[in-house]
Amino acid sequence: MRLREMILETASDTPAAGRIEETLKWGQPAYLTPETRSGSTLRLGVPKTGGYAIYAHCQTSLISDFRMLFPDDFAYDGNRAVLFDAETAPDLDKLRLLVSRALTYHLR
Repeated sequence: MRLREMILETASDTPAAGRIEETLKWGQPAYLTPETRSGSTLRLGVPKTGGYAIYAHCQTSLISDFRMLFPDDFAYDGNRAVLFDAETAPDLDKLRLLVSRALTYHLR
Protein backbone atom coordinates (compact mmCIF):
# COMPACT_ATOMS: atom_id res chain seq x y z
CA MET A 1 0.00 0.00 0.00
CA ARG A 2 2.93 2.35 0.69
CA LEU A 3 4.23 1.86 -2.85
CA ARG A 4 0.76 2.52 -4.27
CA GLU A 5 0.44 5.72 -2.26
CA MET A 6 3.92 6.84 -3.35
CA ILE A 7 3.10 6.19 -7.03
CA LEU A 8 -0.10 8.24 -6.80
CA GLU A 9 1.65 11.07 -4.92
CA THR A 10 4.51 11.14 -7.43
CA ALA A 11 2.01 11.22 -10.28
CA SER A 12 0.27 14.15 -8.64
CA ASP A 13 3.63 15.94 -8.43
CA THR A 14 4.41 15.21 -12.11
CA PRO A 15 2.14 17.47 -14.21
CA ALA A 16 3.49 16.15 -17.53
CA ALA A 17 2.08 12.72 -16.70
CA GLY A 18 -1.51 13.93 -16.65
CA ARG A 19 -4.21 11.83 -15.06
CA ILE A 20 -3.08 8.45 -13.74
CA GLU A 21 -5.29 5.42 -14.21
CA GLU A 22 -5.09 2.55 -11.76
CA THR A 23 -6.22 -0.72 -13.28
CA LEU A 24 -5.47 -4.44 -13.10
CA LYS A 25 -3.09 -6.17 -15.51
CA TRP A 26 -2.50 -9.87 -14.96
CA GLY A 27 -4.36 -9.48 -11.67
CA GLN A 28 -1.86 -6.90 -10.42
CA PRO A 29 -2.34 -3.16 -9.80
CA ALA A 30 -1.02 -1.22 -12.80
CA TYR A 31 -0.55 2.51 -13.30
CA LEU A 32 -0.83 4.20 -16.71
CA THR A 33 -1.05 7.66 -18.25
CA PRO A 34 -4.01 7.14 -20.63
CA GLU A 35 -4.62 10.75 -21.65
CA THR A 36 -1.09 12.01 -22.22
CA ARG A 37 0.44 8.63 -23.10
CA SER A 38 3.60 10.11 -21.61
CA GLY A 39 4.47 7.12 -19.48
CA SER A 40 5.27 3.47 -19.47
CA THR A 41 3.11 1.20 -17.32
CA LEU A 42 4.23 0.33 -13.80
CA ARG A 43 2.82 -2.67 -11.95
CA LEU A 44 2.97 -3.85 -8.36
CA GLY A 45 3.14 -7.57 -7.80
CA VAL A 46 4.49 -10.60 -6.00
CA PRO A 47 7.45 -12.30 -7.69
CA LYS A 48 7.87 -16.10 -7.59
CA THR A 49 10.78 -15.63 -5.19
CA GLY A 50 8.51 -13.99 -2.59
CA GLY A 51 8.32 -10.48 -1.23
CA TYR A 52 6.90 -7.88 -3.55
CA ALA A 53 8.06 -5.85 -6.54
CA ILE A 54 7.52 -2.87 -8.75
CA TYR A 55 7.61 -3.90 -12.41
CA ALA A 56 8.38 -1.82 -15.48
CA HIS A 57 8.03 -2.83 -19.12
CA CYS A 58 11.06 -5.00 -19.86
CA GLN A 59 11.72 -3.35 -23.25
CA THR A 60 12.29 0.05 -21.64
CA SER A 61 15.52 1.21 -20.04
CA LEU A 62 13.75 2.21 -16.82
CA ILE A 63 15.08 -0.53 -14.54
CA SER A 64 18.58 -0.61 -16.06
CA ASP A 65 18.87 3.19 -15.77
CA PHE A 66 17.65 3.03 -12.17
CA ARG A 67 20.10 0.22 -11.40
CA MET A 68 22.96 2.36 -12.73
CA LEU A 69 22.02 5.08 -10.22
CA PHE A 70 21.44 2.75 -7.27
CA PRO A 71 23.30 -0.51 -7.99
CA ASP A 72 23.55 -1.68 -4.39
CA ASP A 73 20.48 -0.05 -2.85
CA PHE A 74 17.91 -2.49 -4.21
CA ALA A 75 17.54 -6.04 -5.49
CA TYR A 76 16.63 -6.35 -9.17
CA ASP A 77 15.06 -8.90 -11.46
CA GLY A 78 16.88 -8.23 -14.71
CA ASN A 79 15.50 -5.22 -16.55
CA ARG A 80 11.94 -5.79 -15.39
CA ALA A 81 11.62 -5.25 -11.63
CA VAL A 82 12.87 -3.82 -8.38
CA LEU A 83 12.40 -6.44 -5.66
CA PHE A 84 11.61 -5.94 -1.98
CA ASP A 85 11.29 -8.17 1.06
CA ALA A 86 8.61 -7.79 3.68
CA GLU A 87 11.08 -7.06 6.51
CA THR A 88 12.77 -4.01 4.97
CA ALA A 89 10.98 -0.76 4.20
CA PRO A 90 11.87 0.46 0.70
CA ASP A 91 13.57 3.82 0.20
CA LEU A 92 10.58 5.70 -1.20
CA ASP A 93 12.57 8.85 -1.93
CA LYS A 94 14.82 6.96 -4.36
CA LEU A 95 11.88 5.06 -5.84
CA ARG A 96 10.11 8.34 -6.64
CA LEU A 97 12.79 8.90 -9.26
CA LEU A 98 11.93 5.58 -10.92
CA VAL A 99 8.21 6.39 -10.82
CA SER A 100 8.56 9.91 -12.21
CA ARG A 101 10.79 8.65 -15.02
CA ALA A 102 8.30 5.90 -15.82
CA LEU A 103 5.38 8.35 -15.90
CA THR A 104 7.23 10.57 -18.40
CA TYR A 105 9.21 7.88 -20.26
CA HIS A 106 7.85 8.72 -23.73
CA LEU A 107 8.59 12.44 -23.36
CA ARG A 108 12.36 11.92 -23.61
